[in-house]
Amino acid sequence: MAMTGADPGDPIRGSTIRLTWTEGPTKGKTHEHVFHPDGTVEWGKERVPYAAMKAGDDVHLFSYLSSSGYTLTVALNFGDRTLVGFASSDKDWHPLQGRFEVAGG
Repeated sequence: MAMTGADPGDPIRGSTIRLTWTEGPTKGKTHEHVFHPDGTVEWGKERVPYAAMKAGDDVHLFSYLSSSGYTLTVALNFGDRTLVGFASSDKDWHPLQGRFEVAGG
C-alpha cells in the first residue's frame, strides 16, 4: 500500500530531526532524518515517502517503509523531546525508545 504525503500542518515536514535511540536494536546510535516538504524522508542514501499526523498534545507520529522492508513508526513528544515507536518487518518487530532534537531548533 502506498503512503500518502504528510499533513501540511505537521511540525515534522521540512525539518531535520536527529533520533537518538536509548532502547532497541540501534541503542546508543543517532540517525539524522531530513523530512522534506514534498512528503519524503531522507537518511543515509535512501529517500522514501512518509506519513505524519498529530497523535495528541505536543505528540506527532511519523511512519515510513524503507527499501530494506522495515517500517519505522515513531511518536515524537515535542514537549519533552522523547520518542517511542516500533521498527517492524514481515518477520519481526522491535520496540524503540529514545530522544530527539530538531536541527536548528
